Amino acid sequence: MWFGAWPYHCPAGGAQQAAPSQTLSVLDLLPPEVCSLLNPAAIYANNEISLHDVEVYGFDYDYTLAQYADSLHPEIFNAARDILIEHYKYPEGIRKYDYNPSFAIRGLHYDIQKSLLMKIDAFHYVQLGTAYRGLQPVPDEEVIDLYGGTQHIPLYQMSDFYGKGPSIKQFMDIFSLPEMALLSCVVDHFLGHGLEFDQAHLYKDVTDAIRDVHVKGLMYQWIERDMEKYILRGDETFAVLSRLVDHGKQLFLITNSPFSFVDKGMRHMVGPDWRQLFDVVIVQADKPSFFTDPRKPFRKLDEKGSLQWDRITSLEKGKIYRQGNLFDFLRLTEWRGPRVLYFGDHLYSDLADLMLRHGWRTGAIIPELEREIRIINTEQYMHSLTWQQALTGLLERMQTYQDAESRQVLASWVKERQELRCLTKALFNAQFGSIFRTFHNPTYFSRRLVRFSDLYMASLSCLLNYRVDFTFYPRRTPLQHEAPLWMDQLCTGCMKTPFLSDMAHIR
Repeated sequence: MWFGAWPYHCPAGGAQQAAPSQTLSVLDLLPPEVCSLLNPAAIYANNEISLHDVEVYGFDYDYTLAQYADSLHPEIFNAARDILIEHYKYPEGIRKYDYNPSFAIRGLHYDIQKSLLMKIDAFHYVQLGTAYRGLQPVPDEEVIDLYGGTQHIPLYQMSDFYGKGPSIKQFMDIFSLPEMALLSCVVDHFLGHGLEFDQAHLYKDVTDAIRDVHVKGLMYQWIERDMEKYILRGDETFAVLSRLVDHGKQLFLITNSPFSFVDKGMRHMVGPDWRQLFDVVIVQADKPSFFTDPRKPFRKLDEKGSLQWDRITSLEKGKIYRQGNLFDFLRLTEWRGPRVLYFGDHLYSDLADLMLRHGWRTGAIIPELEREIRIINTEQYMHSLTWQQALTGLLERMQTYQDAESRQVLASWVKERQELRCLTKALFNAQFGSIFRTFHNPTYFSRRLVRFSDLYMASLSCLLNYRVDFTFYPRRTPLQHEAPLWMDQLCTGCMKTPFLSDMAHIR
């Protein structure tokens, strides 16, 4: 692919003057500030927040305090696949499928009645080229026809606030990656062998099989047997918690996982006295209903994890509590509002209600962020994105010219722009692209990330790169009426789109 060049002019007083005949390559479109590499270990702010004002830190456990290796996903996939075959009597042929870690990404939507796995943007439009039935892509024309001649999905009719249906399910947590892979493989087998099936039954069976892996404790057993293999960055988790306690912060843990599993994992990462770091520990909390249902009382567990019967009138340090609800939690601790910062990996189950209903500050743990930033930092990505922006600016400004030659040039630019979009998408994931963007718009996942989190980062260890009184300032993202038409004035203001008279120089 050739990156074009054109003449440009700098305004009076600009840092550089160029003769009208001088040409620019795509490299010249990248000002030094744009070329600065992003830091995968940085914390990114959606909302201004000063850690100086935060007195209480709360944490989820799975994929927050405990980061898991990707090698856990094929174990979940294989176990759920075998449950489908042995307990749900699904065809033996499904056993030939293995887990493909490169197939799906987090944040996708699944239309249950259409057996369609797809990526939706912040405006509820399907990104064309990212709809799959089974393991096969669905043509764009068919997708549009399935939704009444439009790419728009009426999510307000088809899915609830937590993305759980009834018609469309959004896969939001990291554990959903093997679920999407298995669902796609089972659909692929049924379609490939001409087997009739009810889409709703198949979807429920697959999700139930995945649930059985968790409910039966299989995943817990694998992790407990080989914590060195499955638990990552345990020493960094210990460093984060110890640092916060040393600076006088109060800590609490609210997790859906059982005590025995959490206890073994925390002993591995932190040591036998891990509970002394936390002022309150709550297990099997049943989030997100923990945040919304005031009816479930707290139960205390003894040292062996057995339930106690006494009424809970206070939450004591060093003790373990089960279930309960946030309303009693707030009443007993008086930890309210923006002086509380809670970290979790699930935007709905962990963060949404806390931010919207209770005014806590929230931090999202997004492990995929590290890989995506490394891709963004590549020369290939920067070149591709810059030339896309250039072509978009040209298309916008030159569309008024409708003579035959101009239309031919515009058509070639449209084609090249689309090719670049597909190339950029494939850098992240061949089927679905980045979890944060469609071709141009933010994804629906990104929309929720911005709405429900003040901060987001690849792992909890990113906190170690900042002082405990650090203030995070979000970058001012220009609204469309505040921004230039394209990125030609992004940094120095001297980059200008070609004058109409210079069009002849654009090859």
